[in-house]
Amino acid sequence: MKIYIEEINKELAEEILIRCHEVDEEINEIVNRLETKPLIILGYQNDKVHRIRLSDIYYFEAVDGKVFSYCKDSVFEVKQKLYELEELCIGTNCFRASKSTILNIGKLSSIYPTISGRFEAVLDNGERAVISRQYVPTLKNMLGM
Repeated sequence: MKIYIEEINKELAEEILIRCHEVDEEINEIVNRLETKPLIILGYQNDKVHRIRLSDIYYFEAVDGKVFSYCKDSVFEVKQKLYELEELCIGTNCFRASKSTILNIGKLSSIYPTISGRFEAVLDNGERAVISRQYVPTLKNMLGM
């Protein structure tokens, strides 16, 4: 399959053309990915509201009854509860990693097993997160292990 990208003037409408012999499941999957709008989470920091793309969030963590989203360089408070975020994240790269965290597997640089059946993950920003043993099968499934 050949892929071409052409930059156009701002006056022209952007478009994507798919030429194929038949519309199969792979083509439908590509179209669905293109049509899906990025999930936006509202984050609060210093009395300001920020729109954060889910793909920019490394992980969510619940601490003392509050939920925070951790990005590369910033931390935002999120008004949703962890279980609500877990429902929003169905079908994305995010998964419940412990009672108090949801991790984005797109931001994992490495994982390795530790004691008691747990895993430890190292994120792209250098932070470490523990994956409880009850959530390890979910991680393995998402990674195709």
